[in-house]
Amino acid sequence: MKILLTGVTGYIAQRLLPVLLKNGHEVICCVRDKNRFNKKNYSTSNLTVIEADFLDKESLQQIPKDIEVAYYLIHSMSTQSGDFEHMEEMCATNFRNCIEQTNAKQVVYLSGISNAEELSKHLSSRKNVETILSGSNFALTTLKAGIIVGSGSASFEIIRDLVEKIPIMITPRWLKTKCQPIAIRNVIEFLIGVIGQTETYNNSYDIGGPNIVSYKEMLLRFAKIRGLKRRIIIVPVMTPKISSYWLYFVTATSFALAKNLVNSMKIEVICKANNLSSMLGIELIDYDTSIKLAFDTIEQNQVLSSWMDAQTSTIFSGGFSKFIEVPVNGCFKDIRSLTVENSEASLEKIWTIGGKTGWYYGNWLWEIRGFLDQLLGGVGMRRGRKSDTEIVSGDALDFWRVILADKNENRLLLYAEMKLPGEAWLEFKIDKNNKLTQTATFRPLGLLGRLYWYSVLPFHGLIFSGMINKIAKTNTLK
Repeated sequence: MKILLTGVTGYIAQRLLPVLLKNGHEVICCVRDKNRFNKKNYSTSNLTVIEADFLDKESLQQIPKDIEVAYYLIHSMSTQSGDFEHMEEMCATNFRNCIEQTNAKQVVYLSGISNAEELSKHLSSRKNVETILSGSNFALTTLKAGIIVGSGSASFEIIRDLVEKIPIMITPRWLKTKCQPIAIRNVIEFLIGVIGQTETYNNSYDIGGPNIVSYKEMLLRFAKIRGLKRRIIIVPVMTPKISSYWLYFVTATSFALAKNLVNSMKIEVICKANNLSSMLGIELIDYDTSIKLAFDTIEQNQVLSSWMDAQTSTIFSGGFSKFIEVPVNGCFKDIRSLTVENSEASLEKIWTIGGKTGWYYGNWLWEIRGFLDQLLGGVGMRRGRKSDTEIVSGDALDFWRVILADKNENRLLLYAEMKLPGEAWLEFKIDKNNKLTQTATFRPLGLLGRLYWYSVLPFHGLIFSGMINKIAKTNTLK
């Protein structure tokens, strides 16, 4: 079957894609920037990657007409700029108009459970998207999920941050709200299972696991599985705004996502009964087992996708390509070179930099810089990295974004997503003569940018010198 997959760089689609290919489907992947998709990970002729931005109608012309099924997995809740409701409405409208011009018989849309009388902006937007996609010349199958539990999911990682960092939690009232979490494995099974099932055409289904629990119960059961003793004190004085800031500073989430999550968590997300799991022969995974499965994946370093890799700003809306060529004019640069003894060993060090590994020198200074960034509303150092050993273009890496990761060229290029009065790049490259060049580039914005560069120059001298020496295992400076 020929399938169109949208939201390909998102958490769900990255889990769904390998299963679709394994099942023998021909998949057309829509990405805004091909540089963010590593096709080399998939050794199959059944995969085609096209650039398409559903906010731009003109870019959708190359979508094939002979597709049979399309997945709509585009969400904008974590965007840090613009109106995500308007963005989601535009995307859905452009998607519908485009798919109506194809041979697609079915569209599968993953939405959120929206059974409460009063909905958050996030859930109202998802419901509006369903309305836009309904009543077309294709059949719509809508699957509605609440909390998704899996390695790398936003819900799982936020719960993990809270439980593993804080022994005594002072929490808002919304922790009493009940929900019905579902394992990511079950979500993928439902998404795969409804393909071509005519019984599901023009129908909507709530999907959830077998347990209905409060958010407080979720935290305490998570702690029990991890062998941690945790105490939770619920107070009535936390406003949604205070709760959002609380989540933002304690976990790795952005403030925009924290705010939307808090507004959604005040509303019960419990499934309306349906027979979809029995129809498709899906065995629902309980909450405790879903946590254990997630940690099995983490311990094997096999996390396929992470919510932190999602693009949350408009910085890269024009694509990564314009950031690959690091500017020269009007820039400050810190360039250091060393000859390395073992290029392969040094390259591996570069490929595992950041996250749990750290930055090889002055990690406490990096942490301070991350904390200051967080105070200013930036991403800070909390995102870490998805994999301890692998890195690809588009990955989040602490407060950097990976622009280029090419082992054939022995080159890693990072772009800063921290709050700065300008733009910053950090590049590592090893040439054929085993010469490692580490280049920090800063393009200042006005006088403030120049003052910033000179104020951090002493720290750069310390950090960048120590970092390259650790990577190269100390050699003569060239």
